[in-house]
Amino acid sequence: MSLQTVRNFFSALNLDLPIIELETSTATVALAAEAHGVEPGRIAKTLAFRLSSGEALLLVARGDARIEHKKFKEVFGKGKMLPLDEVVELTGHPVGGVCPFGLANPLPVYLDRSLLAFDEVLPAAGAVHSAVRISPMQMAEVTEGEWVDVCQGEVPSVVGV
Repeated sequence: MSLQTVRNFFSALNLDLPIIELETSTATVALAAEAHGVEPGRIAKTLAFRLSSGEALLLVARGDARIEHKKFKEVFGKGKMLPLDEVVELTGHPVGGVCPFGLANPLPVYLDRSLLAFDEVLPAAGAVHSAVRISPMQMAEVTEGEWVDVCQGEVPSVVGV
């Protein structure tokens, strides 16, 4: 069902983004990187947070990035990752297949600038064995995502972001 909501989302936007479905699980960054034959950084992981204000949000970051708590707090204030059952309820996607596309509930999407190190990344597509190949810029456009800098490490410099 979740995979279909992603297909419907792409169709509604007239996007020709093929969904890659594999026989093997891609539910973790390591599994996804191995299955797709890419470095872990190219896997775009989608994390769900609840802020102290009560607002829930999605943050998409490169697969090998770690949240830097000080930066996160400067951008969003206090927040914590959502429990697994709440992630499924809010997104409509199973954990390991969570993505910023075809969400069950409208959620703000933020993209960490760490993604900009790559011309193409692979976020999940609503199932634990699925993904799409998409540029970070196109992902920001189709999700109406906002760029933030909340992960550790150097931030790529990209004009217009």
